[in-house]
Amino acid sequence: MYTAPLKDLQFLLENVVGYQAVSATERYSEADASVAEAILSEAGKLCEGVMAPLRREGDLTPARLENGVVRTSPGFDTAYAEIAAGGWVGISADPEYGGMGLPQTLTTAVNEMMSSSNLALQLLPLLSMGQIEALEAHGDDAIKSLYLPKLTSGEWSGTMNLTEPQAGSDVGALRTKAEPSGDGTYRITGQKIYITWGDAEFLSNVCHLVLARLPDAAPGTKGISLFLVPKYLPDADGNPGDPNNLRVVSLEHKMGIHGSPTAVMEYSGATGWMVGPENGGMAAMFTMMNNARLGVGAQGVGIAEGALQAAIAYAKDRKQGKAGGTGTIIEHADVRRMLMTMKAETQAARAIALACAVAIDMGNATGDAAWKARAGVLTPIAKAFGTDVGSAVADMGVQIHGGMGFIEETGAAQFLRDGRITSIYEGTNGIQAMDLVARKLADQGDAAFRLLDEIETEAEKHRTEMPELAKAVWSAAESLRETTEWLVAQPDFDARFAGAVPYLRAFARVLGAHFHLKAAVASEAGSTDRALARFYIDRLLPEHTALLAHAQRGSDGLFDIAVDDFAA
Repeated sequence: MYTAPLKDLQFLLENVVGYQAVSATERYSEADASVAEAILSEAGKLCEGVMAPLRREGDLTPARLENGVVRTSPGFDTAYAEIAAGGWVGISADPEYGGMGLPQTLTTAVNEMMSSSNLALQLLPLLSMGQIEALEAHGDDAIKSLYLPKLTSGEWSGTMNLTEPQAGSDVGALRTKAEPSGDGTYRITGQKIYITWGDAEFLSNVCHLVLARLPDAAPGTKGISLFLVPKYLPDADGNPGDPNNLRVVSLEHKMGIHGSPTAVMEYSGATGWMVGPENGGMAAMFTMMNNARLGVGAQGVGIAEGALQAAIAYAKDRKQGKAGGTGTIIEHADVRRMLMTMKAETQAARAIALACAVAIDMGNATGDAAWKARAGVLTPIAKAFGTDVGSAVADMGVQIHGGMGFIEETGAAQFLRDGRITSIYEGTNGIQAMDLVARKLADQGDAAFRLLDEIETEAEKHRTEMPELAKAVWSAAESLRETTEWLVAQPDFDARFAGAVPYLRAFARVLGAHFHLKAAVASEAGSTDRALARFYIDRLLPEHTALLAHAQRGSDGLFDIAVDDFAA
């Protein structure tokens, strides 16, 4: 059974990530602590009572394609109806179109809980949330007035169509064509793969955001435009009318998230409307992708929380060997090491994701470029670290279950299988790291250095109160600063990219320690938060030393083996 971690979420919001600053802004003044508590409580009930009971069913009875119709897992239709009726699809959407207009910080917390309870189903509202944000930012008035109310209510759903068989991370290699029809619409032709929730029998319309290339457009990403292509063409009253010229070719057979239909989509002269300017497709789509990247980071945290809860329940029940107290395996030192690691890592990743959301909200509410730059730095870290933690914690969960973890009936393996994709989609974690050391350090590291200044200042404040922990955090931040300076000075991007992943991991380690220190300061002696902070800072933070050493080696020796010599 899943229990929503309301206490952990509320503690971080109130004491660690600075949510008070968000609710103090004019834009989010109504979303104070009491509203946040009520929102999270209601979302927790939905996750515990409606979504979680269907998690296993979705795994055992995958979505399937029958005679051109996508049939979804039993119960997903009614569960989604409850999600939509509760307004959860439009939690952060513009109230003008029916949304709640709440901060992304609360949406991130809700997304985490939904991901713990049922990741395959959570993907459906997540994709719609991203499309809503993209249309709010880049759609014209006609598109907004027609599509946003339907998407926000959950009556219609949204997808994103980037990937093609020959164009994965290299989006600029896409071949899908868009030809003007002469009436303001475009004919979209091509094939897209890995389209999450590409269709479902219970959705009255599915709205696809499709990247395509206009005739004579420039090669690469500079020649890509974005188009809104609905499954059914809206009639004069805005209701689903004639079918568009698109279809689901097949559904992928996946390692996990079986309940989420991942479609191969074919467009054969389908009618679409341009979103944003000509050849501005990547900029418009990045609005949706950045939303999704934080959302996917929260998915990783959700997977970690779900796996942690399952592991704790098993460890408290399983009797094996001779151990003190209860005689259960939770008394064994190595099992306790794994559980402490799982819990400390989950809380660190959760804090990073929420801090990223706070920065996004502050940027939106104030227009302050410094907040927006901070969100830019934190987004790839939240995505990559959150999803790496999800996979690692789920893997430890299988280990704690022992042989039973390898048996599907326990459900431990499903967390690992479901969560593994999160490190890959919405930009692999390697791409997130490359983004961090390239685009996000393009300001000569100013945003990163401001963040490090804050970490060091906070540590200095607590040198008397918690001398050992504060000193360790300050020293780690200073080491990270030195490596950041080294990276900024590298003109060769291979030197940056070769160490990008360990650098991002080290940055996350330091951020995690910073947030654990803040949690320890805000809690009482003998509390769980203080115990976790000591464990994280004493045992996990020291990894940053090796990671930064790796990062500063650059590309030295990386290409010393010839390509052909890699053969078996």
